[in-house]
Amino acid sequence: MSQDKLIQIKNKQTGETYWTRKNKKLVERKIELKKFSKKLRKHVVFKEAKK
Repeated sequence: MSQDKLIQIKNKQTGETYWTRKNKKLVERKIELKKFSKKLRKHVVFKEAKK
C-alpha cells in the first residue's frame, strides 16, 4: 500500500485506531466510518485523524 493514500481513523472515546485508504482526488472531506471497537465491544464511529 502506498503511504500517501493511508489515513488513520481514530475513535474519540477509546483512542483506538484503524488504518485505511483514501482517494484524495475524489474525496476532499474527512472520512467517518463505523468500525468495531474491541474495548466497547460494539460498532462505533471512527473519524479521520492526523498521522
